[in-house]
Amino acid sequence: MRPYAPVIAVPLLLLFSLLWATPALAQTVAPDALQRLDAHVEAVRQEFDVPGMAIAIVKDGQVVLERGYGLREIGKPDPVDAHTMFAIASNTKAFTAVSLSMLADEGRLSLDDRVIDHLPGFRMADAYVTREMRLRDLLVHRSGLGLGAGDLLFWPATTYSNAEVVQRLRDVPLSGGFRNRYAYDNILYGVAQQVIETVSGQSYEAFLRTRILQPLDMRETRYNSDSLLPGDNVASGHAKADFSSLQPVPRMSWSNVAGAGGIYSSAHDMARWMRVQLAGGVYAGEGGAERRLFSTERQKAMWSLVTPMPIAEPKVEALKAARPNFLGYGEGWMVSDYRGQKLVWHTGGWPGMVSRVTLVPEQNLGIVVLTNQEVGAAFNAVTMQALDAFLGAAPTDWLAAYAALVAKNQGDADERWRKLQAARDGKSRPSLPLGRYAGILHDPWYGDVGVAEERGGLVLRFSRTPVLVGDLSHWQHDTFIVRWRDRGLNADAFLTFALKPDGTLREARMEAISSLTDFSFDFHDLRLTPLTQDPAR
Repeated sequence: MRPYAPVIAVPLLLLFSLLWATPALAQTVAPDALQRLDAHVEAVRQEFDVPGMAIAIVKDGQVVLERGYGLREIGKPDPVDAHTMFAIASNTKAFTAVSLSMLADEGRLSLDDRVIDHLPGFRMADAYVTREMRLRDLLVHRSGLGLGAGDLLFWPATTYSNAEVVQRLRDVPLSGGFRNRYAYDNILYGVAQQVIETVSGQSYEAFLRTRILQPLDMRETRYNSDSLLPGDNVASGHAKADFSSLQPVPRMSWSNVAGAGGIYSSAHDMARWMRVQLAGGVYAGEGGAERRLFSTERQKAMWSLVTPMPIAEPKVEALKAARPNFLGYGEGWMVSDYRGQKLVWHTGGWPGMVSRVTLVPEQNLGIVVLTNQEVGAAFNAVTMQALDAFLGAAPTDWLAAYAALVAKNQGDADERWRKLQAARDGKSRPSLPLGRYAGILHDPWYGDVGVAEERGGLVLRFSRTPVLVGDLSHWQHDTFIVRWRDRGLNADAFLTFALKPDGTLREARMEAISSLTDFSFDFHDLRLTPLTQDPAR
């Protein structure tokens, strides 16, 4: 979800040895420009401090390239190869859409069914939305929820179950009209996960394993990080602590909303996934017999634009060539165009890993880029270079273009911070003694957040999110900065208390400080009110 030290170089001989292809596939003729991909990838890794990447390209039903670059983890010798598993994050959503499509093909549900027809206890914050929400609405980001609303129920990892997450959805506030506008969410894919389990009679993990992964022979794909096996060839994620110092980050699991982003996979397996997508659901089964995973009708629906997305002007001039003429969301896929070609694609962001899958149906072309650093510019620069190679486009310096975008975003964040500092009343003091801010704060959808006085300061703890522990420092008036002890989160936030006329706490509100903070830290949706008071007051 997060769209962002020197990297240890790997000898070119090793890089070329990481190519996976049978001798026949190795003879597949790729465009001349593609032959320069190795150098381009290495330049991208160096520019954006990406320890390791894995890439697969399929064309006309064949694997043109499967290759790894760099290291699984900084400071360790293990190289990335085509079989190294990465968190694919929101690229999981296409698997969830396919799962529903398979059940629709079997006549066990329709995407036009009401959600409450399959999950009678399902509730949104609005009764009309609850009644009218269809299964398709779970997939297309037009529910009325705000960007990333409810993500704190599972991001970072929480102790809530999938059932508890779905139950708490009824209190997540709506910020837009039903089917009125696009706003990306994850939580409704957790609902879709429950629908799959209810209709199929299997756990979502079992459905994926037996109905998709085993038939496609995707042996290097895991349901989530909890399913990784000892000895698995798996990459470690990396983040820049405080947006500066690159470090490995702890592995995270989404066992409670796995349908939105739990899967780990390799470039090798994702090549298989892209091939069945481009083949309209057809794959070679046992003995080479043609089998079908999903119908052409369902593929057409998944790849059709349902929810239009706004098209912004590029922040930097060099990216104007990538600006689409149309852009929208289908069922688990984004849909747009590039150089006259329809693109079906998606990205994924995870603590320490980001990725992109791109399909060009009319060219029977698929490209996947997996990375173990939080910088989307890297997968975009590689994807665009490969697209241009196959589309015969005039060369564009995508590395420079995306480097300029990263610099622009960082500059904007720095300018925002300078303005905040300039407006700060540094001489102000809190209205209350620190101990008077301590107690349990409650939010209707998240639950409890505790404020405790410890060693002369205040500490904030999210009750169901073990990693969200932060120290409070006074900013101005009754606003504090929460500095998370895990510096790899890059999600420091303002916490502002409001008082009643008698000087007691009325509520507290939060918002991320940096514009670079991932939107899944939806602190701004919290409405924290005192639940209990510290008995020492």
